[in-house]
Amino acid sequence: MPFSSASHSRALRWTLALLACVVAWDAGGQDLALAHAFGGTADGFPLRNQWLFVHVLHEGARRLGWVLVLALALGVWWPFGVLRRLDAGERLQMAASALLALAVVSIAKNFSSTSCPWDLAEFGGVARHLSHWAWGAIDGGGGRCFPAGHASAGFCFMGGYFTLRRKAPAAARWWLAGAAAAGFVLGGVQQVRGAHFMSHTLWTGWLCWTTGWLCDLAASRLRPRIAARAITLAPAGEPPHAGA
Repeated sequence: MPFSSASHSRALRWTLALLACVVAWDAGGQDLALAHAFGGTADGFPLRNQWLFVHVLHEGARRLGWVLVLALALGVWWPFGVLRRLDAGERLQMAASALLALAVVSIAKNFSSTSCPWDLAEFGGVARHLSHWAWGAIDGGGGRCFPAGHASAGFCFMGGYFTLRRKAPAAARWWLAGAAAAGFVLGGVQQVRGAHFMSHTLWTGWLCWTTGWLCDLAASRLRPRIAARAITLAPAGEPPHAGA
């Protein structure tokens, strides 16, 4: 489908609206209040080592996320399910957007000096609470806790919505809902365990959404150029491939 400026304008409006919501949560300063619902100074976070949260919804979910990313990558060459409705370029975009979203979140974490809730003194640790926007400030903990890496195992697939919405709009909506739900469940588990604040999860969701949209924007602009190039290079008298 040709590049649609209207569809990307709508995506931009959604991206800015979501950004406003995340910034509003940050400005409201509700992170600590919500964290105190699950932990305190005396016993830290009681559910930190709960078996289901640790082994199934943390370690198991992380492995499943990578299996799904691998399946999307293999689906570029051997499509299955809804991927059969997409051409090879669209399937590549779908896999690449997931990998790029994971990379963006991972890189952001490596530059962060923010420590996790369970590292804070008010939850039995040694660090002091600082805003994750206090760049360069050291809180006394281990840092590298912002944004939420585990939630990205679900949120990273949101980019698939932008690819699917052209040829399978109903599937695209279900895909987006599933990826968003998975991200919030995984982020919520880490919130309960004391591994992240809610703002960490929200920013991860926004970063993954935005990465997916930017991948789609780039692909939409590149696709016509690649098709035109293919027509130019086609031998005289030979029609271009149908997918060009």
